[in-house]
Amino acid sequence: MIREKQSPTEIVIDLTGSAGNAFSLMSQATMWAKELNLDANEIITNMKSGDYENLVKVFDENFGHFCILERYGDQIYD
Repeated sequence: MIREKQSPTEIVIDLTGSAGNAFSLMSQATMWAKELNLDANEIITNMKSGDYENLVKVFDENFGHFCILERYGDQIYD
């Protein structure tokens, strides 16, 4: 069956794939911060201030209201 292309209803980032690596997340954060008139430098500095879990947490705090992050359940941060 062939269907007409559907518009995605939500933005999902798979943290277990290439879009979930630290550099990709920081690049996405920079782009969205600029689009939303947020301080990209402050967000990136906060993302880089700890380990990967911190990076994901800061990303989620800033962009989680319109982006869903997915990974396996046993990898979820506090």
